Amino acid sequence: MSTDTTASVSTHILDTSIGRPAEGVAISLAARAGFDADWVALGGSATDADGRCKDLPALPEGTTHVRLDFETEAYFSKKQAENQQDAPANRDSGAFFPEVAITFAVKPGEHYHVPLLLNPFGYSVYRGS
Repeated sequence: MSTDTTASVSTHILDTSIGRPAEGVAISLAARAGFDADWVALGGSATDADGRCKDLPALPEGTTHVRLDFETEAYFSKKQAENQQDAPANRDSGAFFPEVAITFAVKPGEHYHVPLLLNPFGYSVYRGS
């Protein structure tokens, strides 16, 4: 939950190649205070059966930028191994994008929900509500 001095972040992932939530995707969170400051790793989590990551670490006071790193290669490798019927049959690896890094600016007191729409060969992200 955010306060007047911090922002908060949440995310979820939808695998658009199958029209279902992406379960088990590892996500790490980093933050910085200013565009020229060093990134500080805050920890991470993984998506649940609903594709949501409900326990990301809290942002420190003074955070101005946030980076979410989604580890997509392991997810798609697992799906490929399970012979996912809707996925392309001939792939060199689990995903064209082995990871997706999303960086965005935040303001104190606001909540940022950042959904990731994902498929083996592309992704889209937006600020949700």
